[in-house]
Amino acid sequence: MSVETRISMSDEADGKYLTDEEKWQAVLRRDKTADGQFFFSVATTGVFCRPSCGARQPRRENVDFHTSPLDAETAGFRACKRCKPTETPTWHERTDLVAKACRFIEESETAPPLVEVAAHIGLSPYHFHRIFKEVTGVTPKAYATSHRTKNVKGSLKESRTVTEAIYDAGYNANSRFYENAQGMLGMTPKEYRAGGSGKTIRYAIAACSLGFVLVGATDRGICTIQLGDNHAGLEAALMSEFPSAVLEEASTELKAWVGTAIAMIEDGKSAPATLPLDIRGTAFQQRVWAVLREIPSGETKSYKDVAEAIGSPEAVRAVARACASNRIAVAIPCHRVVRSNGGISGYRWGVERKRALLEKESA
Repeated sequence: MSVETRISMSDEADGKYLTDEEKWQAVLRRDKTADGQFFFSVATTGVFCRPSCGARQPRRENVDFHTSPLDAETAGFRACKRCKPTETPTWHERTDLVAKACRFIEESETAPPLVEVAAHIGLSPYHFHRIFKEVTGVTPKAYATSHRTKNVKGSLKESRTVTEAIYDAGYNANSRFYENAQGMLGMTPKEYRAGGSGKTIRYAIAACSLGFVLVGATDRGICTIQLGDNHAGLEAALMSEFPSAVLEEASTELKAWVGTAIAMIEDGKSAPATLPLDIRGTAFQQRVWAVLREIPSGETKSYKDVAEAIGSPEAVRAVARACASNRIAVAIPCHRVVRSNGGISGYRWGVERKRALLEKESA
């Protein structure tokens, strides 16, 4: 199952809400991901609720916090009839249903129709489609396509023929696969099966304050900007995805793009709108990356902010994964995404580089 479907609570929920202030802020946000982490009671109404309760928000001086429904009931409070805190959290229920649907999609020989998947988990097609997108950030169809893309990439490297790989991945006709092959693989199936054989990636490496930067480009534009400690490590990273691709060092041809990358690193500039990027990823990843490119230099957003910006406020972990999957440093500024408390979390090219980039931009 992809990371988009293994969401039980946000990256801000695990081990958080240790102080009353953190809990109160979650109540003000009506944070669904805090449900089950704690409960709050209201002295003036005599009830206790989930953090996400949609009832009118109380005054802070009337609120107390509890570790469990039993704790709240022992203190003399009764369960809210609106959010029903003694029942299974709605968010957890939806997540379990979506996980069940994903398993059904993954185990089907071909992509099952929406109606069939919805019936499998006992929901109407409309309701199922809505909660699936809310939890994962993508539609059931997009998830099925992404899953088959992953399967076909593996099959193309293992099967004896391209046709065999297509059917192994769950396509019931060659034509359906070839319609989308270029978008999924960035090249023809035979080229991908050969490890990128026949494709040319031009690259250049230059020194910068963060070590070294590598800019790689296909004929469609920049496909990677990597940060590293030395030439050898950067070249090894470039080769890992397509070991049989033709790699050409082209310092002169890429001089302008390398200069732009260095300016983004040293001066904290955002990528110019005219910079051509060869972006490939799942539908969900591309939505996240588009939001990242809109974050101005000198500003940051939390993973939850980004999730809300793409219309999937519960998909915080999926957003974090999409940031980690970004291969185009600084031009797609995943370094501008931080935890809700402002803390700097993991970064593909090292937390210290992330901190340095943010410090340059804030200055």
